Amino acid sequence: MAVTVTTRIEKDLVKDIKFFAKEEGLDRSTEVRRLLSKAIQQKKIDYALGKYKAGYITIGKAAEMASMHLREMMTLAAKEGIDFQYSIKDLEHDFKSAKNDS
Repeated sequence: MAVTVTTRIEKDLVKDIKFFAKEEGLDRSTEVRRLLSKAIQQKKIDYALGKYKAGYITIGKAAEMASMHLREMMTLAAKEGIDFQYSIKDLEHDFKSAKNDS
C-alpha cells in the first residue's frame, strides 16, 4: 500500500529530479520513488556491511539485512576490503552440519 510522504527539498534537487525524469521519460513522482529506493538499498548495504565489519553479525545475516544473495554480499565485502570473518568454531559447526547431511 502506497503512503504519501511530503518533504521540502532544495530547488537544485528539484531541478535535477526534473532533468532525470525527463531524460528517462518518467514523471517526477516516479523518479523520486526510483531515486529513494536506490538510496535506501545502498543505505541497507552500508549498514549491514558496517555491522559485519564490526563483528556484530555474520556475512549471511548482512546479506539478509540488505536483501541480497550471500554471494553478492561477499563480493561487496571483498571490494570494500572487509576481511572475511570466519572462526574455527564456525568451521567446526559447518563440518558437523555437512557430515550430518551426508
